[in-house]
Amino acid sequence: MRNEITPEIFEAEAVQHIDDLFRTAKRLTMNQTDAEDLVQETFMQAWKSFDHYELGTNCRAWLYKILFNKFDHHRRKKYTQAKYIQEADDLTFLSAAFVAPIPEHLTDTEVIGALNKLPEHYRAVVLLADVQEFDYKEVAAILDIPIGTVMSRLNRGRAQLKKSLSKVAGEYGIRSAQHAQAFA
Repeated sequence: MRNEITPEIFEAEAVQHIDDLFRTAKRLTMNQTDAEDLVQETFMQAWKSFDHYELGTNCRAWLYKILFNKFDHHRRKKYTQAKYIQEADDLTFLSAAFVAPIPEHLTDTEVIGALNKLPEHYRAVVLLADVQEFDYKEVAAILDIPIGTVMSRLNRGRAQLKKSLSKVAGEYGIRSAQHAQAFA
């Protein structure tokens, strides 16, 4: 059964998730402008495909699936462009300095920095599971990977975050359980 597409239904179902999608896009792209473009493309695709969406199902997960598909498309496109540029010996573009985006809500730059340093495939799973609070099955569907891979990547991503942030935690007076037992 196809939905009757109206701006009101689309707004009620989809637009309410725009801020969450933008924050995730910003963490994925690590660039304000690229994140804005990614979210815009996500919503354009969602609008075009809205007649395929089943009302009453998880619109948020459906939008994240579109977002990650668009992100993967751009990542592949950038890889191809970068490879072409390198082959042409025009390395000026590749050596441009990256300026990290300023976080909107998180104030601990160490936490954001650690998240940004995660490999992309771990960062995507951590963002969806821990930040956006999707369950494993939803994350697997959004990223189109097996649930076992979700669990593995989430475990490894969390372990890398823990390792990266152990010094910061110590500065805040937070000690690891092993450290606390050694002095008990």
